[in-house]
Amino acid sequence: MITRNLCFYCRLFFFFSLPLTVCSQTGSIHEPVRYIGGNSIDPDLHEGRLRYAIGVDSRQTLRVNRTHPQKADDHGWTYNHASNLAYWKGTFYQQYLSNPVDEHIAPGQTLMITSKDGRKWSKPEVIFPPYVPPAGVKIPEGYDGYMMHQRMGFYVSKSNKLLTLAFYGHTEDPFEKGGIGRVVREVKEDGSYGPIYFIRYNSHTQWNETNTSYPFYKTSKDKAFVAACEELLANTLITLQWRDEDNGLDGFYTGKRGGEAFSYYSRKDGAIVGFWKRSATALSTDGGKHFSTPVKAETLTMAGGKIWAQQTEDNRYALIYNPIKIDEYRYPLIVVSSDDGIIFDDMVLVQGEVPPRRFYGRWKDFGPCYVRGIVEGNGNPPGEDMWLTYSMNKEDMWVSKVPIPIRYAVNGPVKEDFNQLSENGAIPNWNIYSPRWAPVNVVKSPVNSGMALQLSDEDPYDYARAIRVFENSQNIEIGWDFMVPEINKGLMEMEITDQFGNRPIRLKLTELGDLIYHDGHKEVNLGQFGYNKWHSLKLDLHAGINGFYDLYWNDNVVAKKLPLTVAVKSVERISFRTGAYRDLPNRKTPNEDPEPPLPGSDTKVALGIFYIDNVFAFPKR
Repeated sequence: MITRNLCFYCRLFFFFSLPLTVCSQTGSIHEPVRYIGGNSIDPDLHEGRLRYAIGVDSRQTLRVNRTHPQKADDHGWTYNHASNLAYWKGTFYQQYLSNPVDEHIAPGQTLMITSKDGRKWSKPEVIFPPYVPPAGVKIPEGYDGYMMHQRMGFYVSKSNKLLTLAFYGHTEDPFEKGGIGRVVREVKEDGSYGPIYFIRYNSHTQWNETNTSYPFYKTSKDKAFVAACEELLANTLITLQWRDEDNGLDGFYTGKRGGEAFSYYSRKDGAIVGFWKRSATALSTDGGKHFSTPVKAETLTMAGGKIWAQQTEDNRYALIYNPIKIDEYRYPLIVVSSDDGIIFDDMVLVQGEVPPRRFYGRWKDFGPCYVRGIVEGNGNPPGEDMWLTYSMNKEDMWVSKVPIPIRYAVNGPVKEDFNQLSENGAIPNWNIYSPRWAPVNVVKSPVNSGMALQLSDEDPYDYARAIRVFENSQNIEIGWDFMVPEINKGLMEMEITDQFGNRPIRLKLTELGDLIYHDGHKEVNLGQFGYNKWHSLKLDLHAGINGFYDLYWNDNVVAKKLPLTVAVKSVERISFRTGAYRDLPNRKTPNEDPEPPLPGSDTKVALGIFYIDNVFAFPKR
């Protein structure tokens, strides 16, 4: 072909200019992106049998509480969803929607949570309250109250003003004719907020400043605020996130609507790749003013959950989504990555936990839902990490920090004593799952000098978990120290797994103070381990056909050639978990059948607390 000796981008331009019937290859408008990885998820398991993106730290920012709302958000509303994230002047801002019980059922409000480090988060504060219409204004026929619905929550202006936005509409259809308009207010550096204004009224309706509850932004006497609003209104890529609720009958948008929940990145050749729900994707070469006709990326398996797309700190690209075609079961949460924003590979796990849904509600789908990152321009936290936010079961709010570059494999030995880490600080190379009532942190060792990993748990339905990936090995020596204080009333399971999550070695520390190991499928109780002192465990593991391991406790041989619980060809992870292994809910668990709240879900249980130190994994080649 005549393009044979041209560079990649020249060839790309050439194919873009060809008639549509000629050009159809990946990277063109006919298939903007392609996932070429051979792995996909096993829908029967929360982790999907995927390898982990190494070092992801996931922390719960809100744990809802219906009966004791003062322990959560002061409202006790149990539908929480559609999280957005920004980083501005040294602070993380997380915004989310909230309804009392159900999705799209009034009343609705929007709240904000903040954090200085992304680990410890404030109590939520209402920033857009339930809508109250002006006197004499009635709810239009066919609607039943007011709600909030938005895909976008923040904008940082060129003058460095932080705006937060939301959208008011009618239940239970806030779109187009059911919408009222988009509201905005300024976030101040001291933690206060400016007045609420409408920044745009829905073009499908007759709402305006005479019949709505907040003034129009142009009436503000703050000229800098007005300028920031007008800058935002002129930003095509940002306002495309608004198009779900208002299709712009007044000519506000150019080009055809692409789909729902828009996200995007700019390719290295300047083309913008747009993504929407249900695998829709398209290209723009004019800064987002016009996109090609959206096409379904057949290799990106997804349903109605959002997809998040961004360029990462290592000048690569990432797509984060739920790789499942079933709307009601949105797990696991995965990432695929790319060098050029066209060809994606290496599907790995971001969030593989699915705790029980404590409160029934309409359309409260299981798993990590509606993932979003920090929109380009809305801040860049220190470090090389990618920050993500999502709801869990449309109930609790979470944030995950994903180290960049994205890795899934380790080479060489692992040896860690945590002494070089800061108290309550980052825990590099560990995958952390840390609910509010079951936190995981590095703390000062309560017995010896130095630092240790602490897992504590007072949650009746969730657990703390810490995972360390090591070199994938058939023959390996693994060990760690543990200490349990006398106040402990909980359980910890300690497991070695393979890359698919199979668990060939299982040990546990019980509530009664016993150390238990598995001899094949048979549990063996070694008796009391002794509180308030450090103990060491070592495993000499040989996977493969007729795999076995030798177990040592405090340097003494417990047993030799113990059969593995399940056959595996190799292992690559050690897992510490303050609760039993779970595989529910699964894809058959009823999602829309009304049921009462889980008993005792709003009350802490007796404290489980454990310490881990001196973790090592030495492959034998």
